[in-house]
Amino acid sequence: MSIEACYVLPHPPLIIPEVGRGQEKEISETVRAYERIAGEIAAKKPDTIVFVTPHSMMYVDYFHISPSCTAQGNFASYRAGNVELEVEYDAEFVDALCHEAEKTGISAGTLGEKIAALDHGVMVPLFFLRKFDFDFKAVRISISGQDYLSHYKLGEMISSVSDKTGKKTVFIASGDLSHKLTQDGPYGFSMEGPMFDSQITEIFKTAAFDKLINLSEDFAEAAAECGLKGFFVMAGALNKKSVKQELVSYEGPFGVGYAVASFEVTGEDSQRDFYAKILKTQIDLLADKITTEDSYVSFARYAVEGYIRNERVPELPEGLPEEMLNSTAGVFVSIKKMNNLRGCVGTISPLRENIAYEILSNAISSAVGDSRFLPVTEDELPFLSYSVDVLKKLEPVYSLDKLDVKKYGIVVRNKFKKGLLLPNLDGVDTVEKQIEISKQKAGIKPDEDFSIERFEVIRHT
Repeated sequence: MSIEACYVLPHPPLIIPEVGRGQEKEISETVRAYERIAGEIAAKKPDTIVFVTPHSMMYVDYFHISPSCTAQGNFASYRAGNVELEVEYDAEFVDALCHEAEKTGISAGTLGEKIAALDHGVMVPLFFLRKFDFDFKAVRISISGQDYLSHYKLGEMISSVSDKTGKKTVFIASGDLSHKLTQDGPYGFSMEGPMFDSQITEIFKTAAFDKLINLSEDFAEAAAECGLKGFFVMAGALNKKSVKQELVSYEGPFGVGYAVASFEVTGEDSQRDFYAKILKTQIDLLADKITTEDSYVSFARYAVEGYIRNERVPELPEGLPEEMLNSTAGVFVSIKKMNNLRGCVGTISPLRENIAYEILSNAISSAVGDSRFLPVTEDELPFLSYSVDVLKKLEPVYSLDKLDVKKYGIVVRNKFKKGLLLPNLDGVDTVEKQIEISKQKAGIKPDEDFSIERFEVIRHT
């Protein structure tokens, strides 16, 4: 057997009557869609339902698979503790997933469970499924901090295990869309919110999953979504499969987007290998970009590739520009992988004898020393793009009207604490937001005093 169907299901707790206490009537289309999908799943009588949730144990570099035999949960944190749910896990499927992960090099397993209770990303779909009388076992997997394509590969692995175990399997990607659709919503409004939901629902209507890669992490973060990585897992589970797709419903009356979508597997289709399409598109784009890189960017690429491949710091190449060899400045080197940040390290003021050595050191540190990410591997090198920011002199700022998020980066300081933010960053569209992020990076509390300095950069891309 194989995966029979995949579904996108939102998880607003207020859709549960005991939680919503009448508010669930304002998302009646979502309720009806949920009931219909739950009935369709029950009619399939799956052996296993795989839930991917953004609200279970989440690790930066590891997909957590719940290991217990059974799990329980309730809605006590939403003032409805009397609504309790229980599920039996499919131990055979979980063991097969762990074995496949080890064999294929995917970072996934059952270690590190700190909270065994079911999360609402699973309980909300489970609430509707339990209205129907059918038996199944579950698998609960959390998203991780790994990149989009790692989530896609996880989905392929889930499909492969379904084939090998002979389990009739249904996949549920539990996730809401943007949480920033309206000014009076819980997270306020951002223009990225409606844009994100429009693009995602169009992808659901067409099942053109290769377009998911166009939704960068910066864009997704600005939209405050929680389902995108789960959708990548679902896309991987449907790799090389023909589907009958339907956007069953979409609503957003509370400032949060709730989409219900169905993808019924109808057969095999080698043309729907979206992983291969995504890789080819990205490689072609980078090949074109490399031909237009200036000397600063190509040198940063040279530094990283030389260090990763040879495990030593490369020598300065011949032919570097004179200003790179004869000038000093603070430098930041940023690395992106498929439009998403992969590393960024820099110096506010020069620490080395010239800009060339500043780039050399900071490029390597961005690749292997940024604590937010695992070190870059040789396999990733063909998918990396670089930018180099050469900082101009810092200037003190005493009035916010002297700042401009597009033109100036800022440094905020409080005694020994300091935080820096480069100018013209995606998702940073106001001075207030620029200052807020810089203070967070510095660890400066809201009630603490701070000073501001601004700087311009020469950006090489």
